[in-house]
Amino acid sequence: MENKIGKTVNLELIGVDGNAYAIMGVFSRQARREGWSQDEIDQVLEEAQSGDYDHLLSTIMTYCEPQDEEEQEE
Repeated sequence: MENKIGKTVNLELIGVDGNAYAIMGVFSRQARREGWSQDEIDQVLEEAQSGDYDHLLSTIMTYCEPQDEEEQEE
């Protein structure tokens, strides 16, 4: 999966409700907090929804890069 936007959000999906709508909601909220435009968020969600559940997970994970607290402070 290619990251077409060139950005990632600081989000760890482990522990997130496995429901597709919950995953998209968590991603959208975090992306907004990190200053993503609505167009960028919509592009990711549109791609995520263009296939099955595995495709959705793969797409969202492509745009998530969890950072530990030490990395965030730098």
